[in-house]
Amino acid sequence: MAFQPIINDADGSIFAQEALVRGLNNESAASILGQVTDESRYRFDQACRVRAIQLAAELEVQSILSINFLPNAVYQPELCIRTTIETAKQCNFPLDRILFELTEVEKVKDYAHVRSIIEHYQKLGFKTALDDFGAGYSGLNFLADFQPDFIKLDMALIRNIDRDKGRQAIVKGIVQVCRDLAIEPIAEGVETKAELDILRQLDIQLFQGYYFAKPSFQSIIAHLSSIGD
Repeated sequence: MAFQPIINDADGSIFAQEALVRGLNNESAASILGQVTDESRYRFDQACRVRAIQLAAELEVQSILSINFLPNAVYQPELCIRTTIETAKQCNFPLDRILFELTEVEKVKDYAHVRSIIEHYQKLGFKTALDDFGAGYSGLNFLADFQPDFIKLDMALIRNIDRDKGRQAIVKGIVQVCRDLAIEPIAEGVETKAELDILRQLDIQLFQGYYFAKPSFQSIIAHLSSIGD
């Protein structure tokens, strides 16, 4: 796993560490995910959760731990979450500091099933997020069906937003919807000061991207000396 921080711009703190899957020789997530099959999806998803929690405990992560999960790998929420809970207890990692990001490597086959996953996780005290919002298969119809705690705005919406009035208008509208639904938006893929400045004006406080820190392989960036300077 590599870890990339999510920054809280309000006070300059690290809000969360996202666990990003890597190969044993630091191969990219895409190269690893490309090897996941229908037969291995469940075991892969479970292994990623376990390793993320184990490493977070070893590295003494004090913030929220963000873990990606494949919705089609969760065949029954009550059973599939057991290993996660057992691992967190064994590692003394608080359940209320775990955030699950629903990732869209594959198209969601059953929206009702996804809603049941989100609701069950929230009932157990886990936080939830919809990753890559605005790209892939996700959209406003997703938010109409269920409300996660966070949405992560896809980096394609963020790129060059300081020079693109269309992207600014779209993000402004999404942020307003989030506020109305008590969902916190996170801007991912922030790479420049100009992008950050516009996103701040659009009432976003949580950020992730190379402008702040690149993913760190089997280690964490625990502090940032400055933000946006």
